[in-house]
Amino acid sequence: MVGDHSAKTFAPLWEIVGAWQCYFYVTDGWSVYPGFIPEGDQIVSKTYMTRVEGENTRLRHYLARLHRKTLCYSKSVTMLKHSIRLLLHYLKFEDVPVPV
Repeated sequence: MVGDHSAKTFAPLWEIVGAWQCYFYVTDGWSVYPGFIPEGDQIVSKTYMTRVEGENTRLRHYLARLHRKTLCYSKSVTMLKHSIRLLLHYLKFEDVPVPV
């Protein structure tokens, strides 16, 4: 999800994640989460967040568009989303889908 740190930005993301019906959700304690995550289902822990932060670091490593706004940044949210999808597909399948 691309946006600011507000409940309006988190709501569409929670529609997707909430449908997974997990036993618990590990978070960084952002003040918006209690409005969405049921009480008792949220674990606020920096220790468990290391995996998530590691994945974010990996994405920034492979995709220059996620670095600071220098020469290679996305002006279009749509192009940023497509770039991330292509990267994730490549990392999972070691293949880049090319239209014929």
